[in-house]
Amino acid sequence: MPLNSSDANRTISVFSSKLTPAADICVGLAILSVVLLSVLGNGLVLVICYRRRKKMAGSELLCINLAVVDFLCCICFYPLSILSSFHHVWLGGHITCVYYGLGCYIFGLCGMFTITAISIIRYLKTCYSLANTVWLKGANIRLMCCLIWLVSAVWSSFPLFGWGEYVPEPYGLSCTIAWRGYHTSTKDAFYVICSFAGFTLVPVLLIVVSQCRILYKLSRFSYSLSARGIRNNLRHAEKRISMMFFCISLGFVIAWAPYAVVSFLFIFHNEPRYMAPEGFVLPALFAKSSHIYNPFIYFYFNKTFQRELRSLLLSSYRKLGGNRVGVHSSTGQQAPHPIHIQLQERGCVQKRVFGFSQDRTRSRSKPKSKGTRTSSSRVPGRQVVACWGSTSKNVPTVMDNTAKDYQPVSI
Repeated sequence: MPLNSSDANRTISVFSSKLTPAADICVGLAILSVVLLSVLGNGLVLVICYRRRKKMAGSELLCINLAVVDFLCCICFYPLSILSSFHHVWLGGHITCVYYGLGCYIFGLCGMFTITAISIIRYLKTCYSLANTVWLKGANIRLMCCLIWLVSAVWSSFPLFGWGEYVPEPYGLSCTIAWRGYHTSTKDAFYVICSFAGFTLVPVLLIVVSQCRILYKLSRFSYSLSARGIRNNLRHAEKRISMMFFCISLGFVIAWAPYAVVSFLFIFHNEPRYMAPEGFVLPALFAKSSHIYNPFIYFYFNKTFQRELRSLLLSSYRKLGGNRVGVHSSTGQQAPHPIHIQLQERGCVQKRVFGFSQDRTRSRSKPKSKGTRTSSSRVPGRQVVACWGSTSKNVPTVMDNTAKDYQPVSI
């Protein structure tokens, strides 16, 4: 059935931007900055976790899950919002709106549930050490991650079947749950109330209570040790890890709190326009910043991540440095003088230096043929080559042939 002119105008007005063109460009640049920083930081976290995948504990899988959530959300959905901001209208209409709202809601719930699981696990490990050996193992953590994704996907798909709806936000350049559906029907009201209470309020309360209990437990333990005159160095690593997860949880709650408050007000307010569009833009942008800071918290508090990052950057620098070519003419008293051309991979060669007088005495005891000579007649299985600026003229360098990526050529 074709749309009449009033329906077409209403659709255009719903998906058009309610901000000024300059504000749209600023919003697009802000989201672009979030995407770049999140992809860089969370990408490094995923690479480092892959490098040390055999040494990781089971509970660290939740950190990987959180990095995957932030990385994929910025890659798969935010570019659509950036392009819409630069065009001053939501691109794609209702189909892309459902795609964006569904995907962002799935990843938002995954992030919320992952932070909640991290807080609860840290609480159990800190206050009930027996739980760490009973059921907080790698297989159970992997099952928990799968359950997080399953619950998030199932609950987010209800609007596709009539329970709720995905609509543009009041400023027109993003899509989310129709929080105003509380006033339209009983099913929409049930979905909105359950989404806000069961999947926002309850997880936040669990995060806050568990983190406060962890801090209280650690403070009491430190006080008891100091009262007995015992140095408190044994729990220093545990304190850093607890503080790291506390900052992650607190940052996530602070980032999403303004958006949750605005959405809560939007649920029960009857007037369609009670707040300027900028009142929705700023909380939404502040909530998107939650994808950025987790990698910086990891690298600041976790010394293992710091070492792995330095190792990764050093290995990348060596690979980007490429191959080096060295040419050296030997200066021995014998003639003719061979020229050794060496292709050396940076950081892949091990050198051995032997006494020159002993080598010369051994070489004089045997006749030498004219032409090109190599070291295979003196030391089986070895070749005399010259390293790039590493030895003096009077000391030869003997390379062991165990270096697999190193192939000297003698001319």
